[in-house]
Amino acid sequence: MSTRLVNVVVDAADPPALARFWRDLLGWGISLEEPDEVDLQAPADDGWRFDLVFVPVSKPKTVQNRVHLDLASASADQQMAMLDHALGLGAVRVDIGQRNVPWFVLADPGGNEFCVLDPRPEYMNTGAIAAIVVQAADPRALSAFWSAASGWPVVRGAEDYASLRDPDGRGPWLELIHSADPHVVKNRVHLDVAPFPAGSVPGEVARLEALGAHRVDIGQGDVPWEVMADPEDNEFCILTPR
Repeated sequence: MSTRLVNVVVDAADPPALARFWRDLLGWGISLEEPDEVDLQAPADDGWRFDLVFVPVSKPKTVQNRVHLDLASASADQQMAMLDHALGLGAVRVDIGQRNVPWFVLADPGGNEFCVLDPRPEYMNTGAIAAIVVQAADPRALSAFWSAASGWPVVRGAEDYASLRDPDGRGPWLELIHSADPHVVKNRVHLDVAPFPAGSVPGEVARLEALGAHRVDIGQGDVPWEVMADPEDNEFCILTPR
């Protein structure tokens, strides 16, 4: 069997407030609002098959996120308008050593970095979010694991990056970008995958363990999903079949 991407999950001190920021920034709708979870859902036209999920975590952010979102723009004017919109909602500009680049690096009110990209042809049909970006010591090797975990093929790459895309060519890219920075704390942004209805959590745990993943304990207790880490220690969850 196999798994597929179902969520991008963000740790937040105040999930409702952070969800409202991203709702207003992206123009998405709230599909679930509970005390321990707030979900945003993209418009159907975006081709985004999974939710942007905010969950409560009391520990403060201490290091640059290893997973972040890149936002797409269709023109230089739209890129500037998106920058102004984000700043007006409470984002701030941040310096992560990017120097002279054509995109803007920002942080949301929770301190999570994201980028407002310059117009690029490959992102013209992604919807609001161009890419989910994961830092990796070895993008090529890690892309093979995430292709197996997501069901998305690797469609381009080089020594320092690898890009995966849903086979239907819609929605965001999943991009692995080289970074020498080690994984030192639990990621504040992670991915959820889930088996298809005929699959099982134990079966997919075994399959992904054979590909280099391992189980981790982050204090989740007795839950119906499994918390794992990929071969470079990035946490992810295997949810129940759906």
